[in-house]
Amino acid sequence: MVDDRLQDGVRIAQLLASEISGDAGRLRDLQVTDADPDVEPTLDGALAYRIVRVREADAADGPERCEPAPDVDEESATADAIDDTTTIAEAFVQPDRVRLEFRVGVDAVAEAAEAADLRVRPKSVRPPRTIVFLEDGAAVKRVRPALDAASESD
Repeated sequence: MVDDRLQDGVRIAQLLASEISGDAGRLRDLQVTDADPDVEPTLDGALAYRIVRVREADAADGPERCEPAPDVDEESATADAIDDTTTIAEAFVQPDRVRLEFRVGVDAVAEAAEAADLRVRPKSVRPPRTIVFLEDGAAVKRVRPALDAASESD
């Protein structure tokens, strides 16, 4: 059995992004956007990427790859693509962990994350958010129910 745990915030964030991007199952409607490949961890957490939910029909292409129709200007097409996505969470990299700030389904996310034995905290802002900490590489698999809960919320 392996005694060492992966506790590198950047690597944990990379694992989570791979988990989301490579999943053709329940997480297929989620995509990683605004990724900063050169993100440096900070004590407060540096934004690594956003996790967005896209409409099922657009999930294969993603909003960043939508091509405008010949009679539609590019600005309108981009605005329409953005309207079809919902940011469900933001991933912030700290030296030894990842902090996920969920924007939707905050109660369901908290419940799912607690059931998966992850550290969860509410964030008192308007609208409220739920913070879930991924403190090792194994937490990437355990956060899936929370991602499912956020993805299924309206």
